[in-house]
Amino acid sequence: MNWYWILYIGLGYVLGSIPFALVIGKFFYHTDVRNYGSGNLGGTNAGRVLGKKAGISVIVCDLLKVVVAVGIVSLYDQEASIWAGFAACLGHCYPLFAHFHGGKAVATMFGFLVSTSLFTFQNAWYVVIPLIAFLIVLYIGKMVSLASMCAAVVSTLYITFMQASISMEVVIASWLLTILVIYRHRSNIVKIKNGNENKITWL
Repeated sequence: MNWYWILYIGLGYVLGSIPFALVIGKFFYHTDVRNYGSGNLGGTNAGRVLGKKAGISVIVCDLLKVVVAVGIVSLYDQEASIWAGFAACLGHCYPLFAHFHGGKAVATMFGFLVSTSLFTFQNAWYVVIPLIAFLIVLYIGKMVSLASMCAAVVSTLYITFMQASISMEVVIASWLLTILVIYRHRSNIVKIKNGNENKITWL
């Protein structure tokens, strides 16, 4: 690790810290989503509070901020770009610009997978396989939280299987990201166990 990795990781964290749920909510809807629903600055809560259009917009923006972070850093250092992506996900969960109270890293996790598929692996299966797992579990269980955690585990297992003998950097980053996603969903895990987790109605 070189000293300039601090700059790359810092860039990832700052970009990840942009709270698009808060920005879109306040600018377009004059609503602070932190005061409603789960209080999280993520696409799911934004969708519940502000509507489907706002939720989708937040998800896309949260995903793209990780892609931008990885894309910029990958121009200079491929290994550092992986950690910039993880830092962006961490920034989303604990944003500098929103008192360290953010989302649950679902959209940013897929941003990490999209960006590594584009810039690191040049292979779409790294994002397609977790997405398929997400949709299957979502269709069966109707719970976004459960589908998100399953997708995170599937993505990490696939990356470990494919990259363990090539790049341990991305394997370690992927495992840390999965741990982060599961940790951020710890309250949802309790709700799932108690049978009172929110379920979607549009499937």
